Amino acid sequence: MEDVGPEMVREKIGAEPTGLPFNSVLALCEHHDKPLSPLVNAGAMASVSLLKADSAEQRWQRILDVQRRLTAGNITLSDEINESEQTTNFHNRGIAWLLYAAGNCFCDPMEACEVYTRQCSTLVTCKDLAVMSATLANHGKNPISGEQVVTPENVAPILAEMTMEGLYDYSGDWAFEVGLPGKSGVGGGLLAVVPGKMGIAAFSPPLDESGNSVRAQRMIAQVAKSLNLNLYG
Repeated sequence: MEDVGPEMVREKIGAEPTGLPFNSVLALCEHHDKPLSPLVNAGAMASVSLLKADSAEQRWQRILDVQRRLTAGNITLSDEINESEQTTNFHNRGIAWLLYAAGNCFCDPMEACEVYTRQCSTLVTCKDLAVMSATLANHGKNPISGEQVVTPENVAPILAEMTMEGLYDYSGDWAFEVGLPGKSGVGGGLLAVVPGKMGIAAFSPPLDESGNSVRAQRMIAQVAKSLNLNLYG
């Protein structure tokens, strides 16, 4: 969004829930190989490919820089996780080629897949997730560093994307039960944003069938209920 604007992201990647698992090939096939959302594997690779960069390394460094600025931390790559992911990401490579064949991957598809896999292999703490969430709650301004990381006008579209697909195929239930934009990672992290108020984060590895942390969901739901934070309440 910072590179090309929210409308271009919506046009080329999408802003709709897939209703299917985050790594679904069927979701692509049913929509003419368009990913529908940046927050599933296909859309994340399309997002990586849409970044302005002259090389894979520049593309990667730009992503890592934003992760560091969002968290005000020295985020690093786990070589062990990255090596494991890179040697087993055949499914994602297939998705990348499908995107490319349909004109929905905007750089070399294997470069997009490789850099995407690296961005999934960085090490963050629960506090890092909380600061990232608080930055979005604070209109894109990091409350720790004071840096305006995200243009304020781009925050609302990001939160909308999180509402649509942030918890994969459980996103609708999450909106119904908790009423906050959220984003899950299959490593067990989960964050939620209360616009203008706070960010909430939790970490617990055991996942449900959708790929979301079981305990993190329960904790954030309890905090939201106790503090009456549901945006629709």
